Amino acid sequence: MSTKPPLQFREHPADSLERLASAIASTIPAQEPNDQVRLAYCLWAWLNERRGSLDQAVRAAGVRTSVSVEQMVEKIGRQLEEKGIKRS
Repeated sequence: MSTKPPLQFREHPADSLERLASAIASTIPAQEPNDQVRLAYCLWAWLNERRGSLDQAVRAAGVRTSVSVEQMVEKIGRQLEEKGIKRS
């Protein structure tokens, strides 16, 4: 039996949309880590394409959390504005 070496991953640059979406999603309390990953993906897709609203992107993620969707949208919106990104 042979073993293969683990996959090598390259991290995204610090100023990339992927890193930004992941950092913001990690601030939202979720029941499982996969909820935060799903939220990060939905945020990244929204930041990348700007289709729909931020509220729609957060709702599409379906994050299981004790925080309301409105509170999540407000918190994420504030963090985006701190980075100079408008919600629109």
